[in-house]
Amino acid sequence: MIIMEPSRQLMIVGNAASLQVTLQQLSGYGWSIHHANNAQEAMKLLNGEACKVGLTTIVPSVSSLPFELDWRSGLSQIQWVAIIDRDALQHDKVRDLIYNACYAYQAHPTDVKKLDILLESALDMASLHEAHPIPTLSCPGDEYHMVGESPVMQQLYRTIYKVAAADAPVLITGESGTGKELTAHAIHVHSSRHHGPFNVVNCGALPSGLIQSELFGHERGAFTGANHRKIGIIESSQGGTLFLDEIGDLPLDMQVNLLRFLENLKVFRVGGLQEIPVDVRVLAATHIDLEKAVDSGEFREDLYHRLNVLQVRMPALRDHPEDIEPLAQFFFRKFSAEKPSRVHGFSRDCTVVMQQYPWPGNIRELVNRVRRSMVMCEHRLITPSDMGLERSHGLSREADTLQQVRDMAESEAIRAALARNKHKVRHAARELGVSRVTLYRLIEKHRIDKSGGADEGKRPIHRYQDSFNQPQHDEGRSQTPADQSYSY
Repeated sequence: MIIMEPSRQLMIVGNAASLQVTLQQLSGYGWSIHHANNAQEAMKLLNGEACKVGLTTIVPSVSSLPFELDWRSGLSQIQWVAIIDRDALQHDKVRDLIYNACYAYQAHPTDVKKLDILLESALDMASLHEAHPIPTLSCPGDEYHMVGESPVMQQLYRTIYKVAAADAPVLITGESGTGKELTAHAIHVHSSRHHGPFNVVNCGALPSGLIQSELFGHERGAFTGANHRKIGIIESSQGGTLFLDEIGDLPLDMQVNLLRFLENLKVFRVGGLQEIPVDVRVLAATHIDLEKAVDSGEFREDLYHRLNVLQVRMPALRDHPEDIEPLAQFFFRKFSAEKPSRVHGFSRDCTVVMQQYPWPGNIRELVNRVRRSMVMCEHRLITPSDMGLERSHGLSREADTLQQVRDMAESEAIRAALARNKHKVRHAARELGVSRVTLYRLIEKHRIDKSGGADEGKRPIHRYQDSFNQPQHDEGRSQTPADQSYSY
């Protein structure tokens, strides 16, 4: 008798009619089979089952999988094994698809014993990946470390590692307060130039009459008051990284000079007679839309393309709400270490309101509000009023009937529960005291995106079916280690 192990959960995506006999035999080898027709059903299965291995069939005429391997969906983390006709392997597209998307494949006719060995090997590989998660980014000397659990932040870490390995210019975009300078420093620290200097220039803060001299330097006697030679910031970044913050605020005349430097990597000091070669990597950041600035004539198109060789897009805090509470806890611990405080943490009501607040100032605003609340709080736990956040932030003033107020409160409670539980429906349902079926219906009723909590018009809405035939089990709520560190 074969005892079924909890970890031997196998997801089948696509038309499983041709695999019925194979699936029955796999069940005899101890695999628990879960079938999904498409990506949406597959994601529902992932919420309820810890599937690390997947099985799918590939149709040569389609040359695609019956689902999208998107890092945001979680399906890309599954080790996929493909079943395919041997003749189909003659197609280049099919071979490329299997190579890029699957752990392994088996050709028809299926040998169940060999397939079981393949799936077992895939499960071992999935466990290896789980045992060695993508490391968080920590930069020695930084005031804050970049740490986050959300898929959005994990993807940011991947992007930083990839960009750091190259030596091309990088454009970092995103709203104010999202941590663009911290990301630039992380790129520098994890690059081959980490032993060199990391110099920062705020292009919007330099006086217009001194920009040329500050960036490129000047010779003695170049102008009135130039009593000695000055090495510019670009030249002083030799062998390291130059970070140009708020590049969109750079005057047009200086954009020409910067473009020339990026083209030949040589600087010409004011009053100098020869160009000086400089080995430096340029990173730039802006909170404005440079493409629109190019269209309006406020930014040079050729400079934009020179800077935008590689791009890192910083997510807004509202795009990863599951990190809000851990971030707040991190900053609370940091400020408590700087100065002892009688405050012991955040009240539950404060945590809920933080999840509902849109954070237009992003992480910078969160830092400021946490620090202010620790000063203003007169109790053991920080309340929403201590942080300057009230529940009215999440309620529309147009809600003038009792039913509208109830609906809005219900919607806010669901969004907050999903965010606190990292968008795991079963855990959120447990916290709210309702079944998963009821919660899915409420998600549909309030048009909530389970994966991010956005309204329709801001993000795609995922529809949920009301037909759930599987029995509901009493499942424990997931716990987050209290001593886990987070920051931005």
